[in-house]
Amino acid sequence: MSDKPLVIEIVAYAPTAFYHCTHCEVVWKETGFSEGLHEEQARSALPPDMLQDYQAVSDWVRRLLRVHCDAVVVKVIDAASLEGFWKTARHRLGRYPAVIVGGRKRFVGADFDGAEAEIARQLAAMPVAA
Repeated sequence: MSDKPLVIEIVAYAPTAFYHCTHCEVVWKETGFSEGLHEEQARSALPPDMLQDYQAVSDWVRRLLRVHCDAVVVKVIDAASLEGFWKTARHRLGRYPAVIVGGRKRFVGADFDGAEAEIARQLAAMPVAA
């Protein structure tokens, strides 16, 4: 395995949940006041089709980390954020989710087969650490 992991960036619309300060969150959790609140915020933050895409991204990321462990670092970027706008413009992303492998190769859409093949190719080409 290489000294440096392969960076995989995923630009997607991500559900947003709002949190209070840590102290308030602890109190609200202990009193049961916020039970299910964050889960409901995440469920209602996106329309069903975007939420389905986000779930596909989430499942894929878990699989990637299970298969490649420390050989990869995955960064999920909200497409609606300033960084998401920058990545979209810089890499000419037409739709989401989009995957950028190693800072150069891009793949658009929820079919991750091409991105997986590129990840395997780049990992195989990395020098092995002594």
